[in-house]
Amino acid sequence: MHSQALRALWLALAVLVTLPWAGTPPAPAAANPTLLNVSYDPTRELYHDINAAFIAQWRQTTGESLRIAQSHGGSGKQARSVQDGLAADVVTLALGFDIDAIAARGLIATNWQSRLPFRSTPYRSVIVLLVRKGNPKAIRDWPDLAKPGVEVISPNPKTSGGARWNYLAAYGYALRRPGGNDMKARNLVGAIFRNVKVLDAGARASMTTFAQRGIGDVLIGWENEMYLAKAELGRDDFEIIYPSETILAEPAVAVVDRVVDRKGTRKAAEAYLQFLFSAEGQAIGARHYFRTVVPVPGVKPMPEVPTFSVDDMFSGWNKAHADHFADGAQFDQIFRRR
Repeated sequence: MHSQALRALWLALAVLVTLPWAGTPPAPAAANPTLLNVSYDPTRELYHDINAAFIAQWRQTTGESLRIAQSHGGSGKQARSVQDGLAADVVTLALGFDIDAIAARGLIATNWQSRLPFRSTPYRSVIVLLVRKGNPKAIRDWPDLAKPGVEVISPNPKTSGGARWNYLAAYGYALRRPGGNDMKARNLVGAIFRNVKVLDAGARASMTTFAQRGIGDVLIGWENEMYLAKAELGRDDFEIIYPSETILAEPAVAVVDRVVDRKGTRKAAEAYLQFLFSAEGQAIGARHYFRTVVPVPGVKPMPEVPTFSVDDMFSGWNKAHADHFADGAQFDQIFRRR
């Protein structure tokens, strides 16, 4: 299965065709280029290691030096920065909707999701819960976060892609219960967000609030971020709780066409994103507790947990955004009632 999956992946990369970009004619390829990767909060450590490995490969194959700068923050805020002029060569954001928003400004080709394997999603994650040692509030599933006296930490869905995954994980769970409907889902999510102690701008800030500042009883967030907290901030100080069902989070990546053609960095930028799907790129992702899109030999898979997708439950990100996160939509209504 592993060899078949890798062969299929490499075939997809080998026949990858990028449609001509209808913007300004591209500049000549830059010698010794510098790339800027604009990413979301919990990927600092991942891309630090990805960059080192890719820079070494680039030097070996081309003889050129390459620099890669990183920018991190809440995914929605990062997307707006690129729309406002931050010259990202590539974006590696928490959700495809944020890349669609950049594409709507004419900076990325609208077919971006078809230009790489697995719908341009090199790694996946799930949304889980982190509690303190001994789980003093007996948190086991989404309804426990709505109980009186439970202090919840989550970033703000208006600025953080991770927070949108958090919100939709709880909402989708409620919809999938026997007799579940939108009213019951709104009630559950509303009760959870009324318990949110601090609404940080991004997932890493929420991790700091919970793990380092000691605020809150439970943190909602990315699975990989929770394992990182245990590894770096105290393996025995925290426990990861897998809800009975959660959402499959699918962060996405894309080349920013207008920037790379202006700078002459398209070749390096495309190779950089293709590297994420390579055996070496996938192995690095697995070491950082991401769920890889192809199996990695010698790496124990992440725990199995029942999941649902945004497409399954919310008819895709465009509708999910309009219904829940646009100005005046359900999250704003819930927040006003806090």
